[in-house]
Amino acid sequence: MGLLALGTPLDWPEAKKNADHVRQWGVKQLLAIWNRAKGKEKDALLWGDEVEYLVVDYTDDDPRVTLSLRQADILHALAHDDKLCDEGGCVSDLQVVGKSSTLPIFHPEFGRFMLEATPGNPWGIGFKDLLDVELNMKLRRKIAKEHMNPEEYPITLTTYPRLGSPGTFTSPYYPPSGEKLRSQFVPDEIANPHIRFPTLAANIRSRRGRKVQVNVPVFKDKNTPWPWRDPTVNYDLHKWAEDDDVRNGAAPDNFIHMDAMAFGMGSCCLQITFQAKNITEGRQMYDQLSPLGPILLALTAATPIYKGFLADTDVRWNQISAAVDDRTPEELGETPLRHNRWRIPKSRYAPNSTYISEDPRLRKEYLDPHLITDPDVKQQLMDGGMDALLATHFAHLFIRDPIVIFAEDLKELDLTKTDHFENLQSTNWQHIRFKPPPAGNDIGWRVEFRPMEIQVTDFENAAFSVFIVLITRAILSFDLNFYIPIPKTDENMQTAHKRDAVLNDKFYFRKNPFPTRYPRPYSSNGIGSGTSTPVLSRPPTPTGPVEDEYMSMTIDEVINGGKPGSGNDFPGLIPLVESYLDSMNVDVETRCELARYLKLIRKRADGSLWTAAKWIREFVAGHEEYKHDSVVTEEINHDLIGSVLGIENPATGRGKGKEARNMEKFLGDFAPCVIGA
Repeated sequence: MGLLALGTPLDWPEAKKNADHVRQWGVKQLLAIWNRAKGKEKDALLWGDEVEYLVVDYTDDDPRVTLSLRQADILHALAHDDKLCDEGGCVSDLQVVGKSSTLPIFHPEFGRFMLEATPGNPWGIGFKDLLDVELNMKLRRKIAKEHMNPEEYPITLTTYPRLGSPGTFTSPYYPPSGEKLRSQFVPDEIANPHIRFPTLAANIRSRRGRKVQVNVPVFKDKNTPWPWRDPTVNYDLHKWAEDDDVRNGAAPDNFIHMDAMAFGMGSCCLQITFQAKNITEGRQMYDQLSPLGPILLALTAATPIYKGFLADTDVRWNQISAAVDDRTPEELGETPLRHNRWRIPKSRYAPNSTYISEDPRLRKEYLDPHLITDPDVKQQLMDGGMDALLATHFAHLFIRDPIVIFAEDLKELDLTKTDHFENLQSTNWQHIRFKPPPAGNDIGWRVEFRPMEIQVTDFENAAFSVFIVLITRAILSFDLNFYIPIPKTDENMQTAHKRDAVLNDKFYFRKNPFPTRYPRPYSSNGIGSGTSTPVLSRPPTPTGPVEDEYMSMTIDEVINGGKPGSGNDFPGLIPLVESYLDSMNVDVETRCELARYLKLIRKRADGSLWTAAKWIREFVAGHEEYKHDSVVTEEINHDLIGSVLGIENPATGRGKGKEARNMEKFLGDFAPCVIGA
């Protein structure tokens, strides 16, 4: 998250009046960007990662763990550490980031209990850079902790397990049901106080005409009442008009009910952004990474608890999607269209709905048959010189209204800026984001990979970051083709939510990623087949039934390759990466280090190591306080957080004894040595 704009935000009735104004100026700024940067060339690929933390108050002897709402104080302490600043570390929202920053950079996030940290400089293409990522992530965690109170800790869990539970779950405590969120469960003070965030939450609620409805199926254990009715919902609350929502069916049986943006945007994730050498390469990466999104979402599953209850899903994506869904009843198809232009199939936080590469292998059968676009915006972009495919992409994004508008920004259009364009671009939270160059610097065309869940340890986060980087290198080096129809990627995203999807479910994936059929570079066990790396050339547009190009595969088959005799000849993403590394003559020491990361991912995919979601579930199920009723009590939560602290910070002594169980199934021989385990 970059510098946060200051100004006078418009509430929704006024913002609605100015939505078309902002949209039109956004189109003009986009065309200005296009004409300035469409021929931009960069010499080398750069990339960066974003790690998000929850900040918790934890002590061994207090059974209550809370979220610390001291984000502003922690960022202030970081920004005013002279030694840290002299060495290049800084806080982007409070200081100007220098080009030569060598230490991590810290950023605010939606939740006042969250921090984001990025490397001080982008990573380069060199393989040695890949080996520095984990150390840099460890340094970020260390620096953040040094600027917190003794009882505060940065942890990398996707969600706080008891966010919104009855009682006290924040420090300091605030009562729920404030004016902006109007939530039964969380206070307004849980959000970053910068005016953009409460305005965003309030205007989403106001635009849709009711509170957001985040409903997650509860996990049915042997003692879970059935049908299950969320016991935390107050059906007799009458403070706000939106309190009628639950009386009108917003909280169905057998679902954990949540009602505020904080339940989605209070989630942490691991995001990777790549700078392409030019727009053509950027468009190619955007398309080819899109089918990989659900695979990495399932493989990084880490979100099995909401509001103090075990959920029957493992990942966060749909919950965030619902938490920022501003669609009206008309746009949702619940009532006839009268005041809105379209019925919109997806939330503004959703899987991609477009392909954008001018690749002859892109067939019309791969495109979304239900895509909604603004025809006027598309025509304006094409009249301005943009090709139809990219114009369609942006015309789809521009069907949304800008949610946060500052009065000061409506006075004059500045074509050297991108504020109006970014107002719409940045609030279309797709699982892969195509990012034009920003104004006023030398940054190129970028692609952001957004589906992965944050992992418990820096080792895991580094492993998945490096893996995605190596996949992009293999895609570009071998001209790989992962195209499948967009609706199949949508189905895959839903499949990824299922409990233990990584082991129990199948995903649509392309059978043959090569331009033409070549011998597999590796067998399913990762041993070289003796074939050389193929020399690939751009093929003609494919023909034949599109359904013949893909099949249902397990995560193991996608990552490690089909097994002999299975009828699946897909080589596997890891063997493709290894083939790429072979072609680059990587030195032995670097190759061995990279192999550790690939080994973790291989084992997560084949089930020999658990996902974080599986480990958390088993932790709860094995706790002596668990009654097999789907309830995660304060004591269970305390021991879970203590165990998480003990895994990544073994020197602290957290996570002793009973709290450190199942490490061999979760991290295997990658687990740090935990004191007392």
